[in-house]
Amino acid sequence: MTVFLVLAGIALLVTGGDLLVRGAVRLAESLRVSPLVIGVTLVGFGTSVPELATSLIAARDGAPAIAIGNVVGSNICNILLILGAAAVLRPIVIDARMLRRDGAVLAATTLLCIAVLAAGLLVPATAAVFLLLLIVWTGATFVAGRTAMTAAGPSLGAAPLPRPAVPVLLTLGGIALVILGANMLVDGAVGIARGLGVSEAVIGVTVVALGTSLPELVTSVSAALRGQNDIAFGNILGSNVFNVLAILGVTSAFGPVPVNPEFLRVDIWVLVAATVALLAFSATGLRITRAEGLALLAGYAAYCTSLFIHI
Repeated sequence: MTVFLVLAGIALLVTGGDLLVRGAVRLAESLRVSPLVIGVTLVGFGTSVPELATSLIAARDGAPAIAIGNVVGSNICNILLILGAAAVLRPIVIDARMLRRDGAVLAATTLLCIAVLAAGLLVPATAAVFLLLLIVWTGATFVAGRTAMTAAGPSLGAAPLPRPAVPVLLTLGGIALVILGANMLVDGAVGIARGLGVSEAVIGVTVVALGTSLPELVTSVSAALRGQNDIAFGNILGSNVFNVLAILGVTSAFGPVPVNPEFLRVDIWVLVAATVALLAFSATGLRITRAEGLALLAGYAAYCTSLFIHI
């Protein structure tokens, strides 16, 4: 039964995430923002809704290790597995402006994540700071995107606006499926962890993290195949920033969240290494090549293997 809950939850998350992204992108089109902004904010945030719902439900159900592990594991998965797979299918060209601005934000939020987990500061005050930083960054990104659209010329705004009803319905339907799927996935993951004697922290950074990252996988791979590099790369940057600032922030907003020291031994340092690799590969020729994508995939395989060897 627990395996069925996990599989059904993942299926609902993928379906809901797809609907949510479609609705968000069409809403973004009606706002006349650039693909860069769509990728970093609406698509990146939209595909992170499964992580948000899953972590909140896990914290509610008394499984904080899954809530925190989902954030750390999803960010590792986003870089090593998802961006790696997208780059193997088609090398990803990096926008220099995005790398300078949002790459720096990604590095800063990763360091912030390490600091609060190491200090055990997942408390309501931390939530307020994280959410304020998220609002400031999102606002700055939209302003930059609007400026880029204006500089590109008036032709970008010539097409008629899409009707808002369908995007709104897609978005709401996606959110409903995501929340239902998150409930089922957490219930199944906790059952597997207890039944097999596996640490909930390990389940959180592997099964749950991978399941909730599937919308990012589908989005980034599809965008890479279509040559939409802003969305493919921006989706990962935006999702990882959102996971730290929004998910850890909201999860700790309702009371202190205990930090399992297991994350500080291996997982958080893998996240650091993955982030450094992402920024280094991106800065080298402003592209992530197939060889670099294979290196990222190999890193994810090694990480997952090491987790289960030490169970």
